[in-house]
Amino acid sequence: MTNDAAPLNFIEHIIEEDLKNDYKKDQLCFRFPPEPNGYLHIGHASSICLNFGLGERYNAPVNLRFDDTNPAKEEQEFVDAIKRDISWLGYKWSEERYASDYFQQLYDWAVQMIKDGKAYVDSQTSEAIAEQKGTPNTPGKSSPFRARSVEENLDLLEKMKNGETKEGEHVLRAKINMESPNMLMRDPVMYRTLNKHHHRTGTDWKIFPMYDWTHGESDYIEQVSHSFCTLEFLPHRELYDWFLDQVVDKDKLRPKQREFARRNLSHTVVSKRKLAQLVAAGVVTGWDDPRMSTISGLRRRGYTPESIKNFAESIGVGKRENLIDISHLEFNVREDLNKKAPRIMVVLDPVKLIISNYPDEKTEWLDAENNQEDESAGNREVPFSKELLIERDDFKEEANRKFFRLTIGKEVRLKNAYIIKGESVVKDAEGNITEIHCTYDPDSKSGSGSEASLRKVKGTLHWVSASHALLVEVRLYDRLFTEASPDTIKDKDFMEFVNPDSLEIITGFAEPSVKDSKPEDKFQFQRLGYFVVDPDTTSEKLVFNRTVPLRDSWGKLSD
Repeated sequence: MTNDAAPLNFIEHIIEEDLKNDYKKDQLCFRFPPEPNGYLHIGHASSICLNFGLGERYNAPVNLRFDDTNPAKEEQEFVDAIKRDISWLGYKWSEERYASDYFQQLYDWAVQMIKDGKAYVDSQTSEAIAEQKGTPNTPGKSSPFRARSVEENLDLLEKMKNGETKEGEHVLRAKINMESPNMLMRDPVMYRTLNKHHHRTGTDWKIFPMYDWTHGESDYIEQVSHSFCTLEFLPHRELYDWFLDQVVDKDKLRPKQREFARRNLSHTVVSKRKLAQLVAAGVVTGWDDPRMSTISGLRRRGYTPESIKNFAESIGVGKRENLIDISHLEFNVREDLNKKAPRIMVVLDPVKLIISNYPDEKTEWLDAENNQEDESAGNREVPFSKELLIERDDFKEEANRKFFRLTIGKEVRLKNAYIIKGESVVKDAEGNITEIHCTYDPDSKSGSGSEASLRKVKGTLHWVSASHALLVEVRLYDRLFTEASPDTIKDKDFMEFVNPDSLEIITGFAEPSVKDSKPEDKFQFQRLGYFVVDPDTTSEKLVFNRTVPLRDSWGKLSD
């Protein structure tokens, strides 16, 4: 049953019209059909959310079908990664299918098409075939092999199937119309020979079907009602329908292809080929590098399934392509993590703070709220002592009235602790500050209820106790490219716009409450941003990845 309260997008309007005119509700079936030649990226996430979201809305099955027709590029690793990513997003597919499941049926249909005079084996080179196709403004020319006899075509196809011909020696083409204004209809290739090992069928098949031949027929076999594709497949719809015309049984459901606009994300690339190039060139550490636009990379960066789904829902589906600023994706993860992430204190660029009038050997364990946005998150205890670490840029020896952090003669509050006052500094031979000395008001303890604790000061600083701090590795990730659309700039290679400052690795000092943290545990480093524990973490060393800063610093740069 559909949710009538939610407004319909144009895809849902299509489905509603089809339910009135062509289909019954129990005939609805959707699919997500990735090719296992790389990891899924944020663009795929929108398609996943669309198809599985439709399945949820209409209580209809959604198949996961791998378009595994090119053994030269496809691997089991990618199959496993795709399944892992979809499951992590929280979706369950009805059936796991593979185009390779249908190789025999597709071949049998191709044989019948030869017998019906609808297909032929072409023995020209790929260059010759491309040249004969003509241009959008000039008609194509027929292949000299277009008039081959049915017997010769069947014999050659059998030899191709058995591996008795060389790669590239022959192809099977559909016999349609070499003068069609749609160049895809000018006798498209249906099969080519590839002497490669297939991740599922091994070496059983020596010929492999092309996408256009495989896709619609696979939809038909699975009785998929709606095949939703991005706009670049709009010219393919005529061919999709022509191929279906050759096999459809009138008593069975006929699938429909419909298109929606791709949403591109700024400061990244979403082409699997280009993502693979980044991996091969060592620009990133792998497909799951936190700077990548892959779902695995976003997961390792600290994104949540909810933030990605909220992002996909917020941009919706449309009929026109546009570029979505990455700050919109970052907004969604901030919104989600603000509700969920425990707060902790970590200092990334430390300078020592010594409280002169605090007892030398004393340690207090102060009560700190885990997340003020979540009452159920509870509290934790944080150690406080005479020697602390604060951020270096939280102190200035001399500052103007707009500087609300620590300076000589000025008071600030230490988060969850006391009000302190800057008194003096110690410098090294080069003039760098090595120690800040201050005094504290012992009656100003946060939460004590005393009159002094209620006193207002303008600045609040985070800190860690120097003797209790955990040394942690912190990876400060930034946008991978300096340009919003690095792969669309004329006469430039997208690799020229790789951001040289997309990763900075530093040593941070964290409060001890995080010592037992596990990979994918997420935190807000107070006043700094959202961070996640990386899988590189060991029992000896915690590694944190920055998901996003608390605010969009790039937005300020572009103002």
